[in-house]
Amino acid sequence: MILREITRNSHVLDLSKKVGAKANYQQKIATLSDLHWDNPKCDRDLLKKHLDLCLKNDYRIHLNGDTFCLMQGKYDPRKSKSSIRPEHNVNNYLDAVVEDAANWFKPYAHLIDVVGYGNHETNIIKRMETDPLQRFVDALNGVSKTDHKVFTGGYGGWYILGFGRASYKIKYFHGSGGGGVVTRGEINLTRALSYFHGCDCFMMGHVHENKESNVVVETLDAHNKQIDKEILLMITGTYKEEYDGGFMGFHVERGAPPKPVGGRLLTLDYNRKKTGRITIKAKSEKL
Repeated sequence: MILREITRNSHVLDLSKKVGAKANYQQKIATLSDLHWDNPKCDRDLLKKHLDLCLKNDYRIHLNGDTFCLMQGKYDPRKSKSSIRPEHNVNNYLDAVVEDAANWFKPYAHLIDVVGYGNHETNIIKRMETDPLQRFVDALNGVSKTDHKVFTGGYGGWYILGFGRASYKIKYFHGSGGGGVVTRGEINLTRALSYFHGCDCFMMGHVHENKESNVVVETLDAHNKQIDKEILLMITGTYKEEYDGGFMGFHVERGAPPKPVGGRLLTLDYNRKKTGRITIKAKSEKL
């Protein structure tokens, strides 16, 4: 299994050696976003449970933005004393979060392929002129004792799983807008279909929903034969529980509802027929 960087935000995980001569092969990927790992409201027990599941079963891991919250810096108008963990309440706040996170995620480093940016990470680049996500990935690769290299992706990019003669193309994008109480991000998924082409799966986070949709489009195969192609659309949830019974706080005061906590698990079933025809069927479920 080899992970290669094609461009700065396009990465291919080559699974051809794992598949080998097998007619059937299954690969699972934990698609996680909006961990807000350094926030006291992050459900770290649940996150650890899900990461330990990946560790036990050799699932791959993709992080699609807002791995960190990082809102407690000196010049951040959003800062709040109640929103910082005691171990991070130090003068070198950003350094403390990055170093602590690298050690916390160390047991899972060999499973993490790509870590993408979210608006919380890009906000720190704008405000503080430092890249906390790249620093985290560099630190994680530094403490990891395996040959596997974790890559930094983009706010949007491509994560491709190669199965030899076939591949499964995932277009990831952290997300934009605030979602909606009624649509719950569904409009974002429909909009993505208009300008992201060639993907087998589109996934986004940001709006703190957790769902799957499926659409079918007409296209042509490699032999110019008309086929119906199914595209999987996913919104991955958050690990930050902000509603807190609806008592008070920014989330409650802006009229936002309770949100589902947890990520999604994407399952790819590779099948090669005796005729040589290859199919890759995908489904996802809430973690």
